[in-house]
Order: sequence, then structure tokens, then C-alpha cells
Amino acid sequence: MLVIVAPGQGAQVPGFLAPWLELPGMADRFERWSQVAGLDLKRYGTTADADEIRDTAVAQPLLVSAGLAAAVALFGDLDSAPAAVDAAAGHSVGEFTAAGLAGVLGPEDALALVAERGRGMAEAAAQAATGMTAVLGGDRAEVLAALEAHGLTPANDNGSGQIVAAGTTEQLAALAADPPARARLRSLSVAGAFHTHHMAPAVERVARLAKGIEPADPRTRLLSNRDGAVVGSGAEYLQRLVEQISSPVRWDSCTETLAGLGATAVIELPPAGTLTGLAKRGLPETERLAVKTPDDLDRARELVREHSQSTAPRQEGTH
Repeated sequence: MLVIVAPGQGAQVPGFLAPWLELPGMADRFERWSQVAGLDLKRYGTTADADEIRDTAVAQPLLVSAGLAAAVALFGDLDSAPAAVDAAAGHSVGEFTAAGLAGVLGPEDALALVAERGRGMAEAAAQAATGMTAVLGGDRAEVLAALEAHGLTPANDNGSGQIVAAGTTEQLAALAADPPARARLRSLSVAGAFHTHHMAPAVERVARLAKGIEPADPRTRLLSNRDGAVVGSGAEYLQRLVEQISSPVRWDSCTETLAGLGATAVIELPPAGTLTGLAKRGLPETERLAVKTPDDLDRARELVREHSQSTAPRQEGTH
């Protein structure tokens, strides 16, 4: 069973888009997508430095455009992708990539929404000094109790012993001074407390734009970060995308769902590495491939041929 996953913010690195732009037709595609996003995606993906692409308003459209472009390169076009993919999931903003892969959103709608999401989240983050810290290891219950005691939100529950705490810088400093037993803390290079109540203004902003978009129902299994559920309604998935801006990411639940469905191979779209790393522990029996450059496409196509169950029923367990 073949799974395609798309990473979230923080996975981007300077210059990662450059080799993809060398593929036939990609430069023109990114010209069009740049107009939709209101950003020079080609420049940000090639010559911009780490600080520039750390900007939430830049990083989010850049990630989604890169993932969709790689999917086009892998499957020939996005319309053909759902028939070859048994399940799709994205982490945080990667859900927009997954929605494009599954046929829920066209690439232009996905990029228009994610550009508004990025701008809205950047503005919300600027209203207060907030951030995120990865908590690695420790007892899960003790980690969650420590976060609650300091007023922090478990914004990303990634499984594999990794929970990301989000809140004000004061709350994060208090956690650092009194960490859970046997846990390591790592401050993350992000601009705000994403997937918390601090992002409420961005939810309202994206919800207004989403009212003018008509999503299609997914044409393959499409998982939601909210609870790991396979969502069969495009309208419900779009609503979940909007609400997820201020709600925790339960990647641990997505991993559990994929394990239950019998995933045998996981391909991560660029900028890849984060989610295949989590799958190494969460889905240890699967074959895993991080598609970083076009050089990885031949192996990705092999995995598609070997693991895709294109005749499998698509919507069991839907919500």
C-alpha cells in the first residue's frame, strides 16, 4: 500500500527548489504559481537565504508549490496521481499539498489559500512574542502534564517520542527551566505559536477566502491532522484545513491510521526527510523514500509500481 506524505513548515532549506526548476515546463509552471501566490517562488526557492524563507508568508506557499511540482514530475500530472496513490497525508501546511494530490483542490486554489494562510499566520504571530519548542523523549503523560502546567499547547504530537510545545516566549522559558524528566528540549526556528489559539485571526482570514472555493471529494484516501481520520468529503476536508490553523497536529494519529491500513511504502515529497524520519520509528516495516531532488524520481516510480494498490477500495472508514 503506497502512501504519499508532504512535510510542513521548517523543512525548507535554501536552494532546494533549484534542481526541480530544470525539469521541462517547471519554470513556466512556477511563473504561473508565483502570480497566484503573489510571491516570486522561483527566487525564494533558489537564491533566497535561510532567514528569507523562514518567513511564514514565504515558507508556506514555497513548500506547497514544491510538493505539487514534485507530484507532477512523479505522476505526469496531478489528475493521474490519485489512481496511483493509496493514501495521502500532509503535516500542517503539507495538508494543502496532500489535498492537491488527492484531487480536493486544484493547484491554483491550494496556492491561493495557502498564501492567505501564510500571510494570516505571519500577522497573527507578530501580535505577541510566541514560539515553539520540540520536547524529545520523556514519559508522554509527564510531558503533556508539564506543558499543561506551564500553559503551553502540544501543537504537534508527532509520535516517536516527539511533542512540540507552543506558547509565549515566557511560557517556553519556564518549561526550559523546569523540563520534564528524561526529556530533551530543542527550540524551533519558527515565527510563532502555530496550531494554537494565538492563530485565531488567521483562521477567520482563511475562512473568508475558503467560502469562494468549491472543493471536490478526494479520489484516494486522504488523512486529516485533526485525528488521523480518512475524510471522504472535500467540503469537510476544506473546513478541517481552515480549523487546523489553530488546532494541534496529531501526526501520531495519522501514523496509527496508516499502520492500520497496512502501509508498505512511504514516499515523502520535497523538501523531504522529516516525515520519513518519523516513519522510521512509527512505521518501521515500510519502505521509505525522501524525494529530495529529481534524481530520486526513478526510485519513487519503482516504489509506485511495486506498492500501489490502484484497484483497492478508496473510502473505507471515511468521515
